[in-house]
Amino acid sequence: MLFLCSAGVSGFGARECKWQLQLLLLCVCATEVVRTQIRYSIPEEMPKGSFVGNIVQDLGLEVKRLKSGKARIFTEDSREYIGLNSDKGTLVVNERIDREELCAQVSPCSLHFQIILEHPMELHRVTVEILDINDNAPVFAKKEINFQISELAVSGARFSLESAKDPDVGVNTLQTYTLNPTDNFILKLQSRPDGTRYVEMMLKSLLDREKKEEHKLILTAYDGGSPQKSGTAKISVFVMDANDNAPVFSQSLYKASLIENSFKGSVVMVVSAVDSDKGSNGEVAYSFSHITDTASDLFDIDPITGEITVRGPIDYEKMKQLELTVEATDPGGLTDTSKVLIDVLDANDNAPVITIMSFSNPIPENSVPETVIAMVNIKDSDSGKNGQVQCSITPALPFTVKSSSTNFYTLVTDGALDREKVSEYNITITATDEGSPPYSINKTLTLRISDVNDNVPLFERQTYTAYVLENNVLGMSIFAVRARDIDSGNNAHISYFLDDKPTNGILPSTYISVNVESGVIHAVHSFDYEKIKEFKICVKAQDGGSPPMSSNVTVTILISDQNDNSPQILYPVKNDVSLVAEIVPRSAEVGYLVTKVVAVDVDSGQNAWLSYKLLKATDRALFEVGSQNGEIRTLRQVTDKDAVKQRLTVVVEDNGQPCRSTTVNVNVAVADSFPEVLLEFSDITRDKDYNDNLTFYLVLALAVVSFLFVSSLVAIISVKVYRWRQSRIFYQANLPVIPYYPPLYADAVGTGTQNVYNYDVYRTTDSRKSDMKFIRPCSQSIISLDTSGTQTLPHVQNEMVVEDSHHCDEQKPPNTDWRFSQNQRPGTSGQHKYNTTQIRWTPYGKARAAPPPEAAVGTGPWPNPPTEAEQLQALMAAANEVSEATATLGPGTMGLSTRYSPQFTLQHVPDYRQNVYIPGSTATLTANQQQQQQQQQQPPQPALPQPPPQAEAPKAAQTPASKKKSAKKDKK
Repeated sequence: MLFLCSAGVSGFGARECKWQLQLLLLCVCATEVVRTQIRYSIPEEMPKGSFVGNIVQDLGLEVKRLKSGKARIFTEDSREYIGLNSDKGTLVVNERIDREELCAQVSPCSLHFQIILEHPMELHRVTVEILDINDNAPVFAKKEINFQISELAVSGARFSLESAKDPDVGVNTLQTYTLNPTDNFILKLQSRPDGTRYVEMMLKSLLDREKKEEHKLILTAYDGGSPQKSGTAKISVFVMDANDNAPVFSQSLYKASLIENSFKGSVVMVVSAVDSDKGSNGEVAYSFSHITDTASDLFDIDPITGEITVRGPIDYEKMKQLELTVEATDPGGLTDTSKVLIDVLDANDNAPVITIMSFSNPIPENSVPETVIAMVNIKDSDSGKNGQVQCSITPALPFTVKSSSTNFYTLVTDGALDREKVSEYNITITATDEGSPPYSINKTLTLRISDVNDNVPLFERQTYTAYVLENNVLGMSIFAVRARDIDSGNNAHISYFLDDKPTNGILPSTYISVNVESGVIHAVHSFDYEKIKEFKICVKAQDGGSPPMSSNVTVTILISDQNDNSPQILYPVKNDVSLVAEIVPRSAEVGYLVTKVVAVDVDSGQNAWLSYKLLKATDRALFEVGSQNGEIRTLRQVTDKDAVKQRLTVVVEDNGQPCRSTTVNVNVAVADSFPEVLLEFSDITRDKDYNDNLTFYLVLALAVVSFLFVSSLVAIISVKVYRWRQSRIFYQANLPVIPYYPPLYADAVGTGTQNVYNYDVYRTTDSRKSDMKFIRPCSQSIISLDTSGTQTLPHVQNEMVVEDSHHCDEQKPPNTDWRFSQNQRPGTSGQHKYNTTQIRWTPYGKARAAPPPEAAVGTGPWPNPPTEAEQLQALMAAANEVSEATATLGPGTMGLSTRYSPQFTLQHVPDYRQNVYIPGSTATLTANQQQQQQQQQQPPQPALPQPPPQAEAPKAAQTPASKKKSAKKDKK
């Protein structure tokens, strides 16, 4: 517990008193009382915002607790002298504090208030003691005092003086008086039994009116403050003759008791004074002396009898004790004073006052018991039992009131709350005192219960069934589900979702969608009754609470059938190839069953009920059709005059709205033998089909021919543009040489003797982008050359290649001669072997002439760089040749697929080991010198022989069917 130590003033030493007062003004002490009671002491008249105390430190709290708890000050009256700084946790002066105005002469003077915190609620009582400072000087009620004193007044006669008033207390209040001059009069300080002090002027020496008729005196009153303050009054003494005895009261102190709210005119008490003089000098007059304005408004005194009566309303809560000074005066001006103390008795005249200090509204419905709802202060200004209060609330409510401390109560929950049952409570708080008769007061609080998401959405039904017609429009509304949530706000806002779990391998979202807000089910798929007749979906209703709650419902969607399918004819079967006819013998009787038209309708119900009608007939009088069973029967006896060919058109209709129908033609032959039927029906189908489909085929042929023409035209233009761009690329590249490709070799098998042929192929720079295939020749070569070696011979069929590939000879071992002679070095300027066939890519398939044997032999392995014209000409020739070669490859040629097919073995790969040349080098690889000489001495190989012409395949013998087809073509 902390105390602010303030030392009292002992004696009137100015230096010591000044030091003590400075210490009192500078030191403020906070007292921590047990059970959260704090006491501080501050001097009065401190400026606004002055520091009072650190409430956070003294209470052991934190600043953030003040903010989170919404700390505030509660005072029982309306004025708040002390304020709370929540940011720093300090108490400061909120407005000017005048101790004299606040407490008058009551000491000590204290301010009482409470600091309230919420979440959880806390209450701390704070007492601030207001220390007095010397801010008031002694003041006399009258600035001039007149006395008439008889000259017969003896030495030691006393004359009562009006005391000065100093509202300060302690050392700062009135301490002493001085009188100047002191020739005839001196001052005497007197004390009453109750401890109060008063001053009297005593005659020191006898007065002589003949010497001095009037005396002027100065009365000065001093307080004990530092600096010391004073007040003065002028005293005029008039010397008179006669009356030498003053009135004397029977008691120097009178006490009385008076109940508050006494009626006007009620007698309080009677005072009396006796004057020993006789005659007019012994008459005494009573009056109030030194009375305040408040007391003068409350009481009257009879000047003759000395009876004190009630003049105004007496209120115990304002003044608990009244002090009056009664003066008795005789005609000679002699006076005597007496003090009257009146104790005011309390009466039960005030009802309790209910103040709501804190009110939590609304509260959630899931609040646990003992949850604090409100904190209430109930005060009764009366005292004793009249001020004791009992608090209660409306019965049968889930709430109760508990007393936390004196005059403070808390309203807490006492049971479970359910907003869906009761969403609002009117709680009446009743406060009753124990006076007689008792006073009571009521205050009603309206408490709202806030919603908690404790209820799941509920659908109106457990299951739903919806119907939708097939062939519905996309986005059509099918059905709507509704759910209800008895919560409120977002907790009752329901959203609908589709549970997209696959059913029978199908996701429901592919068929329907659900509107999130309205729960309307829309179709996102056009249903077909013949494919799906019903399916089930699961719709979830979820509220907007946190966490959300949901429930599910199953919706069965049934697809209703529409008449969207025509009847299908199962028999007779429509066949465009052959004609089917029913044979009726000429000996058939009436009702003979010719055939039966069988039809079905994939629809259901009435949409699948079929009826049969005879639309057209060669002879309507001969046949009839059963409307229900589709049986075709004869109506009469068949005669020889009836035509052999009978054609019936039967209409099959369903019973839908609108109805759908299908027609079928039934051919009936009235004959006794099968050849007769063939002769009559041989051209029916052909002529009919030809006439019916002729226009369609002509239009189709025209469209196909136009499309092929346009496509070919676009392809040709594209190829031309591509070749031109490639040529531009080659032209801009400025390549120095045309790359050399090693010679390729192929083996040809003739009449049992294997000959090896060497081919030198010159290609353009851009020809590397195309494929060059070399296939080992078999007994029937895939690619053959003529004797001149300037053009290729026609290719044989692929089938022949496959058959003869098994008879091909194995690949010859490579030539061990690794050396090129000077004449065999590659290049356009080199000399060519006389026994080789040279193939060069030339534009438009034309053969390019080889250089003559007598041409000059190049001196190096590569010729001089070709000109730009030659490069462009070679590029165009290579591109055109590759395009034509690729286009002419038929099933019998060795294309890319054949190259990588299983039949393409190493036999088709040319042997590159026989001639080896390293580009960029003048050296030639040689196995040994002897082999080179032997190779030069070998005689030249004969030229490639002309392959024998292939015999034309014999034409197949013509069959009757082929003759008939050819005849039809000729006819067309």
